[in-house]
Amino acid sequence: MGSRSELFKVKTLAEVAETLKPYVQSFYERSEEVSLTESFGRILAKDIKVTAPVPHYRKSTVDGLAVRASDTFGASESMPALIQCLGEVYMGIAPVESLKPGEGMLIPTGGMLPEGADAVVMVEHLEDFGQGLYGVGKPIAPAENLIDIGEDLSEGEVIISRFTKIRPQEMGLLASQGVIFVPVLPRFKVGIMSTGDEIISPEVNPAPAESRDINGYTLLGQALEAGAEAKYYGIVKDDAEELRQMLQKMIKENDVVILSGGSSVGVRDFSAQLIEELGKPGLLFHGLALRPGKPAIGGVVDGKLIFGLPGHPASAMVVFDCVVRPWLDVSVLRNQSYPEPEGTLTQNIYSGSGREEFVRVRLLPDGKDWRIEPIRGKSGLIRTMVLADGIVHIDLDTEGIEAGKRVKVRILR
Repeated sequence: MGSRSELFKVKTLAEVAETLKPYVQSFYERSEEVSLTESFGRILAKDIKVTAPVPHYRKSTVDGLAVRASDTFGASESMPALIQCLGEVYMGIAPVESLKPGEGMLIPTGGMLPEGADAVVMVEHLEDFGQGLYGVGKPIAPAENLIDIGEDLSEGEVIISRFTKIRPQEMGLLASQGVIFVPVLPRFKVGIMSTGDEIISPEVNPAPAESRDINGYTLLGQALEAGAEAKYYGIVKDDAEELRQMLQKMIKENDVVILSGGSSVGVRDFSAQLIEELGKPGLLFHGLALRPGKPAIGGVVDGKLIFGLPGHPASAMVVFDCVVRPWLDVSVLRNQSYPEPEGTLTQNIYSGSGREEFVRVRLLPDGKDWRIEPIRGKSGLIRTMVLADGIVHIDLDTEGIEAGKRVKVRILR
């Protein structure tokens, strides 16, 4: 694991991800099946391939007349091509007729083309001469106004990749392939605990020097939002044995354990010591090159991830979003970035070099653009996170961003 002095050097977010990855790879080898109706928001455990082409028949994209395109070549309004109509195509019924030269069939949008037809003339370009005879006033190209077999999906191709989060459109795609039981990753079990002698439950009126628990609930919400099965274990005072027992229970019952609080150096070191003692490999990072969030710690015990987050609410939320969430929603393995709106910064943002910084901001409409306004406030203030629409990420080696510059905003999902 390296020397202790090496361990206690603050790590960057990228270094933390690389440090933890070998220990959590097995999480993503797991799989369970859920019904298609329950698959929304879940993460695919394997690639889904096309088992049948979509569509599996030629279908019209307009109301009109299914024809052989070659019968319309040279047609004009003054000299229309004449097509004898054999009847009508009905939705959901495969036509039995096969078109010979000069023949056609009326067809609705979505109807199946009869054998021999390779194009559809829009109804606007037809003239009804009576007795089933139609004039076509302009030539039409082969494959015009139709969707061909396999044009949407061709057999054998991967249509949804492993680790994709299932949205409504993926549900529809799975339905098109007859996939009614979907292989997904089991939901991560996340246990959350708040620590500190000064922390009390929300229903209690705080005495001087006491604070209601905020982090237990913000972190629970963030874990649920990331798709986890999350449980709040309550508050544990700064007592060695009580904390040890609760951590052991949480490690046994969860994949990921989060404790927040312990902002004072002594308590944080004590939590770090416990993580080190409870199992191998133990503590893997002690401090982040991050603002807010430098005091965060973390490690692995018996294959379970453990994170110690700062006590300040905004810090805890930022560290969760940067360090914990990517494992829960699997974005750390997908290398997928979320779309980030861009706008003009209204004020200078200063940052110390050698660390990454996440600045809370508001998005203010400015015509078709956005003005990005930093929210000033300390990391202990939960209101700054409520006011924030998103956060601006300042890279490791950037000392700040000047007002008037274009910046991207990570929306607080």
